[in-house]
Amino acid sequence: MENVKFAVIGSGAVGCYYGARLARHGAEVHFLMRGDLPAVKERGLLIRSGENGFHLERVNAHASTAEIGPSDVVLIALKTTSNSALEQLVPPLLKEETCLLTLQNGLGNEEFLAERFGAGRVLGGICFVCLNRTGPGVIEHYGHGSLSIGEFGRAPLPRTRAIAEEFKRGGIAARAVDDLMEERWRKLVWNIPFNGLSIAAGGLDVGDILADEGLRALARELMREVIEAANRLGYRIRPGFIDEQIERTLPMGHYQPSSLIDFNLGREIEVESIWGEPYRRAVAAGAGVCRLETLYFLLKSLAAKRLAGSQP
Repeated sequence: MENVKFAVIGSGAVGCYYGARLARHGAEVHFLMRGDLPAVKERGLLIRSGENGFHLERVNAHASTAEIGPSDVVLIALKTTSNSALEQLVPPLLKEETCLLTLQNGLGNEEFLAERFGAGRVLGGICFVCLNRTGPGVIEHYGHGSLSIGEFGRAPLPRTRAIAEEFKRGGIAARAVDDLMEERWRKLVWNIPFNGLSIAAGGLDVGDILADEGLRALARELMREVIEAANRLGYRIRPGFIDEQIERTLPMGHYQPSSLIDFNLGREIEVESIWGEPYRRAVAAGAGVCRLETLYFLLKSLAAKRLAGSQP
């Protein structure tokens, strides 16, 4: 792909981080921004990442997708709770060959896009990264950052590898994968226990969860259930993947998962995409997921009460 124009919908931690990486290495990237727009126009984007941090002084930031116009690749990094907004946001960005690459968490996002804009446009990206947005146009990168890109319901195409190469030029460890849904289930092995327990256990970071013997054991059991569900659905994830995820999490220290941050701020959390849809697919496949079931309904109740309490 040459002279690729990227559009970013959802310029929070994920959208800004990956978009800024692309732009820093010469890609044309346009960001849809709302509250952060004045600050980013004035000061640019700041990616704090230890010795690898950088300041992107000039940013193509816009108030609407109509301002951005037709693009080649649309990076969708909105929270899944805002997916309904995509029905108005995406059309101004489309031309015949536009690709829609969702970087969202959980399950069901590719299906949502395919139903509305055509399955042939849709790709998914699974981000293994620790990020938080700490201020207007300020992203804190704590670690990791790899990106797995796959086609929705198809084997990789030339465009899949070409998009992965664009991210590689931006300094991202990106790769095209044969089975997008298997990668999604691999991500859920981490997201389901750590995002969920951080809220359900009363506001704990990942270090707190691993330091508590009972919660660490519960996290492992939730991982085991997710792997069982994935295996029943035909995705090959080994039991040893649990130990690998624990080892990858230990260096994160006191990292707060994004769901916990949203919950503490009274924002809607992605209950259905991260816990609800995996639970329903697991049950349909005949997997035993009693712990996931408990966590899902607990989070659903907690999230509803917190959201209601934050309403004026």
